[in-house]
Amino acid sequence: MDKRIPWAEYFMNIAYLVAERSTCLRRRVGALAVKDKRILATGYNGAPAGLAHCLDIGCLRDQLGIPSGQRHELCRALHAEQNVIIQAAMHGVSIEGADIFCTTQPCILCAKMLINCRVKTIHFAEGYPDDMSRQMLDEAGIPYHLMERPARES
Repeated sequence: MDKRIPWAEYFMNIAYLVAERSTCLRRRVGALAVKDKRILATGYNGAPAGLAHCLDIGCLRDQLGIPSGQRHELCRALHAEQNVIIQAAMHGVSIEGADIFCTTQPCILCAKMLINCRVKTIHFAEGYPDDMSRQMLDEAGIPYHLMERPARES
């Protein structure tokens, strides 16, 4: 009898570990692209490489009172899913047909990018206030699954 954790839980645990690198003051998000049980790329939310992080200079969205899920253009950070796509592209790795494991449901911007990358499935552990994201994923025929957040060992 195999007592190891299931693959989906294993990859979601890794997504939460990746999120520990996040520099966002509001929400720490981690994501990874997986194909054939192999990790292709990882990403977390934070400012572009070499630029000041919100941890260091504060959050403009908080200062302006912008609710979660709105006005993404007023954020210094790239989203975790965007960084997965960028990292894969920088290293010449196709994520077409990959499963995406993300700690949080992709926003509409990330959903559109993942649709164009032709990912196979998206797994996330926390919802996000963006119904249009789910609607577009449905229209594109990309299944998504809300997973229970894996329990943390103490």
